[in-house]
Amino acid sequence: MAKTAFVLIISEDENRRQALRDRLKQELGHSCLAVATISEGLDSIRERAPDLVVTDAQIGGVPAAPALAELLSSLARDATLLQVGSGQPPTGSRIQFQEIADGGESELLKAIARAAAQAVARREDRLLKQTLERQPVEVFEGIVGQSREIERIKERIRKAARNKLTVLVLGETGTGKELIARAIHNRSDRSRKTFKSLNCAGLNENLLESQLFGQVRGAFTGAVSDSKGYFVAADGGTLFLDEIGDMPVAMQAKLLRALEQREITPLGSTETPKVHVRLSAVEEKKFREDLYYRLHQWEIIIPPLRERRQDIPLLSHVLLQDANATHGVKIPGFSGQAMQALTKYLWPGNVRELKNTIESVACEVGDRQIELDDLPERIRGTRDIVPLAASSLVGMPMDQIERMAIKAALQATDGNREQAAKMLGIGIRTLYRKLREFGL
Repeated sequence: MAKTAFVLIISEDENRRQALRDRLKQELGHSCLAVATISEGLDSIRERAPDLVVTDAQIGGVPAAPALAELLSSLARDATLLQVGSGQPPTGSRIQFQEIADGGESELLKAIARAAAQAVARREDRLLKQTLERQPVEVFEGIVGQSREIERIKERIRKAARNKLTVLVLGETGTGKELIARAIHNRSDRSRKTFKSLNCAGLNENLLESQLFGQVRGAFTGAVSDSKGYFVAADGGTLFLDEIGDMPVAMQAKLLRALEQREITPLGSTETPKVHVRLSAVEEKKFREDLYYRLHQWEIIIPPLRERRQDIPLLSHVLLQDANATHGVKIPGFSGQAMQALTKYLWPGNVRELKNTIESVACEVGDRQIELDDLPERIRGTRDIVPLAASSLVGMPMDQIERMAIKAALQATDGNREQAAKMLGIGIRTLYRKLREFGL
């Protein structure tokens, strides 16, 4: 979806309208038309529906807003009418109307940038709703998205389902790694067999070995009965190991042997039953090289949600439909400003955080549209962040750019420095050094 707006500027001040037009184009990439009279503005609206109209309160001694609002109501309901200075407001109009003081070119540019982003969000939200009404979203094994990154992942899943290789799934917390593993299982010839999932984090070596390979009675204190273990339970199917990097090194060697020999040895037993399990593993930490290369036969990398923002509107609507069904509410959708904030937020917890947020807000709101003020403060706090075009960074010192990036990451993660460091792609020690350096 396009992120730029068509902005119509109406002002008798030639210098200002030309300056605003040029800066909006060059710094923010918006398409702009600048005219001097209300009549020219009305003609432009009839020719092309704008996302935003910026007008002086009076032009030629006549209040500008009433006539503009009336035409916009019939031809461009998603548009925002931004009036500079005090004047007669429109009455009976359903379009967005804002009045701002004339605080100079820079302040006016910021206000226009915010209003343009809000107008584009409303337009995109309406178009998405129309698309969903005409053609329900095709959910691929629970995976929602139409971005290039998601389409690549779907293709990797299709190919993985046809081969016999061990799959290594890489991605941040909350990106849906188990969902990917289940999708491969469901589309493979193993789908009629069992899918088993085990989180390796927090399990001591004995308990983890027992969980994976099984045990015989009396193998260790507390082993009061025989247990088959996950490998046997998933024989012929798929075993998904989450947080495999937390597995003790000795256990990694035993896991490698099980994969290589396709046989296991239950705790306390001398028998070595054969098993044929397809392994899907998740790794966020370093582990033995030999095990890594054995697991690294087929890799699927899931990008964080912040790197596929174009999927957020669609994903949000699907998650809202799920929340409506689960909690018995009837929320029609999101306001443009709310969707804009959801799209701007960096989502350190990824899809899991988005899902939890929408469910929580849905239960609070009830049966009306979700507005910006319904969202948590950590998400609302992104509303004044205006994306910078690359051209606007030219000439800015590198330390200033770094400072801005660190502040934005800390804001997006509610001050969680470990998450902020991960988001920035730097080590936690580097972040602490930068915080001291910049006085943050």
